[in-house]
Amino acid sequence: MSKLNIGIILGSTRQGRLSPQVGEWVKSVADKRDDANYEIVDIADYKLPLLGEEDATVQATAWNTKLASLDGFVFIVQEYNHSISGALKNALDYARDAWNNKAAGIVSYGSVGGARAAEHLRGILGELSVADVRVHPALSLFTDFENGSVFKPADLHLTNVNGMLDQVLAWSGALKTLRS
Repeated sequence: MSKLNIGIILGSTRQGRLSPQVGEWVKSVADKRDDANYEIVDIADYKLPLLGEEDATVQATAWNTKLASLDGFVFIVQEYNHSISGALKNALDYARDAWNNKAAGIVSYGSVGGARAAEHLRGILGELSVADVRVHPALSLFTDFENGSVFKPADLHLTNVNGMLDQVLAWSGALKTLRS
């Protein structure tokens, strides 16, 4: 059986965002495992306008094509006002079938580890028929980011990232049989 394709989705498009640092760290941990193909998927690259405000056929097609090529996801989620970013919600809404019957893990960060954003995302993923996994690395802006801007995760997070990836791969493999 060929390796699963897992997208590490950066959940923000904001200038000065920290999600690229967190995403690269997750990818570096994942790549050491050699058990799947991992890639960073940056929603900023797709330049999705607000859903319904203008014709976005080209952007939406590219976005859906990328999602369809993936077997599972790891969302890098930052907490904005106790929820996910508007850009991530918009990107989630631009696809439907491409999300269905896939698995996802969540790595969140914020003042309380991004826990509230992760919980909101779980509800949205359920509606999109995405099975979110239980293990959830939650990173603190106070202890895992130097001066609130340079990502320096505590070593204890490695156990949770690897546990989350184990679950994402198990569920992604199982759900792939539904899509075949």
